[in-house]
Amino acid sequence: MTTDQRMAGWREWVSLPDLGVKAVKAKLDTGARTSALHAFDVDTFDRDGAEWVRFSIHPLQRDDETQVTTEAVITDRRWITNPGGRRERRLIIETPLTLGNETWSIELCLTDRDEMGMRMLLGRTAMRGRLRIDPAHSYLLGKRKSLMANPEGRKKVRRTTKQKRETTS
Repeated sequence: MTTDQRMAGWREWVSLPDLGVKAVKAKLDTGARTSALHAFDVDTFDRDGAEWVRFSIHPLQRDDETQVTTEAVITDRRWITNPGGRRERRLIIETPLTLGNETWSIELCLTDRDEMGMRMLLGRTAMRGRLRIDPAHSYLLGKRKSLMANPEGRKKVRRTTKQKRETTS
């Protein structure tokens, strides 16, 4: 194990800050190449010559009330083999992921994971060189409670990607 790799459990709480997702439970799956996120109401559109996607997420298992709607640039469309062995063409986005005290960019495919045990799957490409998995443990890098905490004691306002672009233009 190199000093850059941290030990993680087979499931961990992560956040997707650019998508407005404070906490989502992810299964860390070394058998899956690509990371996947449960998405619904998926709609593609063009903006400034780029292809974008607007979609909604239920970040918490067994909770269809909590919903985040967000937008991202589509970086690819890729054939992915699902757990049942069937190939599906999926949209791919790139977004920062925070796990523990580290944030890095990952590719994420959008798919219907409603029937799966977890809303997100973190694949081996996203973990390569960063994490080692201990299948006997969970949540070695943080609890949901710590992700949801706001140390400043005030409510944070999430800006959409469009609002961020307008601010920097």
